[in-house]
Amino acid sequence: MAVMIEDTTAAAPAASRGRSARLPRMAPYLQALPLTLILGLFLLLPIIMIAVVSFWDYDFAMMYPDFMTLNYEETLGSWVTWKTYLNTLKYAVLVWAITLFTGFWVAYFLAFYVRTTGMQMVLFLVCTVPFLTSNIIRMISWIPVLGRNGLVNSMLIEGGFISAPIEWLLYSDFAVVLAMVHLYTLFIVVPIFNTLMRIDRSLIEAARDAGASDWQILWNVIIPLAKPGMAIGTIFVVTLVMADFSTVQVMSGGQSASVALMMKNQMSLMQYPAAAANAVVLLAVVLLMVAGILRVVDIRKEL
Repeated sequence: MAVMIEDTTAAAPAASRGRSARLPRMAPYLQALPLTLILGLFLLLPIIMIAVVSFWDYDFAMMYPDFMTLNYEETLGSWVTWKTYLNTLKYAVLVWAITLFTGFWVAYFLAFYVRTTGMQMVLFLVCTVPFLTSNIIRMISWIPVLGRNGLVNSMLIEGGFISAPIEWLLYSDFAVVLAMVHLYTLFIVVPIFNTLMRIDRSLIEAARDAGASDWQILWNVIIPLAKPGMAIGTIFVVTLVMADFSTVQVMSGGQSASVALMMKNQMSLMQYPAAAANAVVLLAVVLLMVAGILRVVDIRKEL
């Protein structure tokens, strides 16, 4: 009996040591569990549902669970779809180029020409003031500025620069690109500014002591070190432009189209499986673009 009691008391500490040894190994998984559940429920599950619905059949009244590739055949086999994708990519490239150029110089000014941190924060907050209103209001505010009898045409006519109003200022691709640049420039300013603020100023001083000009410092020191922020801003802008339908619809006056607008029209006609197929294709295109950006620039330093 005494031997059995000793064995039991010896086994108890060994079991507790085993449980205490397993807890540190389980700690990372337990910490990641809440985020995994959130991403699974609100990101992965909706994507899976969209992919499943994209294979269903439908008519004017309802959807029918099925497995058919007709939706993808109609999406990828239509020249209208390809033209719409090319038009959307055109918007993405133009808006990205303009926002990258503008956003870099705004971030460069804030990072290198504004000396005090307090003034940097004040000017940065000034840039965020438009975000206190909705995108729709900021977008519609361009209509009285660019319209036929708007502010720009009135000033040009009164100044004698033109004799008749410029028609293409509003309800055109120019208006769409201008509104998108206004809406999304800050999304590229923020990551570039964050990257520029992390640059060691001693590198710039060393380049200047070595005889480098301001242009050479910018091209050979600052821009290479700012590439991660530029890549992150590019991902933000490209994904936002590819998914935008309200700006295209309003600022083009219904004369232009985008993939997101096409999906919106399909959903308004209750063609949900066709819209889901378009969504899957659009997601694949955007992921390929993001993968290409990540292959060119390593953004892990910024994450």
